[in-house]
Amino acid sequence: MRYPDFYDQTPGITMYDPLAKFLGAVEGGIVEYRYVDAVKVAGHSCPTVASAWLMTARALEALYPKDIPERGAIRVDFRHDSTSGVTGVIANIVSLVTGATHDTGFKGLAGRFDRRNLLFFNAAVGEEIRFTRNDSGDAVDVTAHLERVPGEPHMGELMAACITGRASDEMQREFGRLWQERVRRLLIEHARDAQVIAVHPVRAV
Repeated sequence: MRYPDFYDQTPGITMYDPLAKFLGAVEGGIVEYRYVDAVKVAGHSCPTVASAWLMTARALEALYPKDIPERGAIRVDFRHDSTSGVTGVIANIVSLVTGATHDTGFKGLAGRFDRRNLLFFNAAVGEEIRFTRNDSGDAVDVTAHLERVPGEPHMGELMAACITGRASDEMQREFGRLWQERVRRLLIEHARDAQVIAVHPVRAV
């Protein structure tokens, strides 16, 4: 499988999965996810997939500043409906990393490792997504401002030509290159840009 080099240059997300440890799936339950895993889940690489990856990474860093985040122990609330815009795409990436699902996840073993009832939509949260630790109740709200990393001015014109079948092979390749270049800038140049990926701690009530 060949893909752009920056996929491997993007920092991974390391999780501790007690279920994986219990079942002997992964030694010590330590699982590392890479951006290419998110691409496989989504079936493509785009600014939305990149933003989902970065929002998840930054939120987990804020919630677990000294520890490895625990997969299956994090609640995720989305402000919008699952079918609104790109919310569903983002939710799939978040679920991949955190293990959180609404009602389709693993049901657990003897009351342990249940991955259901951890993912919610239409939630009353301050930003695009809220990540909450189940053990401590600590939470952060996260939003991506993709408009602050715009694509090349003529990319829209190229996309239109490609979609309508008017583009030559060269134009199609150029569109793909420019599209992934914007993704690269997000993941590499703006990965820790607080103006692009905004993280806000949620005060306990």
